[in-house]
Amino acid sequence: MKTYYVYILANKRNGTLYTGITNNLTRRVYEHKSGLIEGFTKKYSIDKLVYFESTTDVNDAILREKRLKKWKRQWKIELIEKINPDWRDLSVDFLE
Repeated sequence: MKTYYVYILANKRNGTLYTGITNNLTRRVYEHKSGLIEGFTKKYSIDKLVYFESTTDVNDAILREKRLKKWKRQWKIELIEKINPDWRDLSVDFLE
């Protein structure tokens, strides 16, 4: 059974946010950190994993990502701070 992740990256505390979806969180965060993905995250140096959630249903993941992208910025900040009040880069737990 596959696992799908909806994640939020930031460039700093209360900084620019990016919401995405992947089936391999380790690989995807590595790609963002290494600047391998052209576009928004590379342009603004958005590479700190500050929030993620997982599901085994790809449709649920897609729907959740779309909903989060429509959320007000403050709601996203509150979501992040509920589980990560210090805006720690959560990827340090699995990228070393």
